[in-house]
Amino acid sequence: MRYWVVGEFGSGAEAKRALTALRERGCAADSLDAFSPYPVDGLEEVLGLKPSPLRGFALLAGLSGAALAYGVQWWCNAVDWPLNVGNRPPHSWPAFVPITFESTVLFASLTLFFGLMVLFRFPRPHHPLFELESFRSASSGGFWVSVTTRERSQAEVLLGHLRELSARTTAVVEEET
Repeated sequence: MRYWVVGEFGSGAEAKRALTALRERGCAADSLDAFSPYPVDGLEEVLGLKPSPLRGFALLAGLSGAALAYGVQWWCNAVDWPLNVGNRPPHSWPAFVPITFESTVLFASLTLFFGLMVLFRFPRPHHPLFELESFRSASSGGFWVSVTTRERSQAEVLLGHLRELSARTTAVVEEET
């Protein structure tokens, strides 16, 4: 069994204070999570999140797309089938710029899309916290803090910590693993 101990707070600052207090009380960084209706400044530092590797992947994919598009155009126009149209040179780089740029954007955006699918394990249509009716406020105005644990006794202790930290609503959600 896995237990999700959650608490709702009134603002992003309160949620950050609660996460900081939970880390000081010994909660591991990988067991903490936060849900908010909009980005909260500094929350990633409190959660101990590392920078995403997707930036580098998108850069490499974009550069690869640009090189591939430019190389294919160059090969087709200058090497494989050179045509002298209007006395223009077969390798006229300004004509290659639009397709090269569009291929750069296409490769980078597809890498970001599929990279997010892999990193976030999408599509996951169901999460144990969706069973909690009050959790719907996470997308409209509630700031939720969650802690995962595998021990029922630890879940009760964490529930007490969240109540001490002035959580509006607290709950424990069980998930069978």
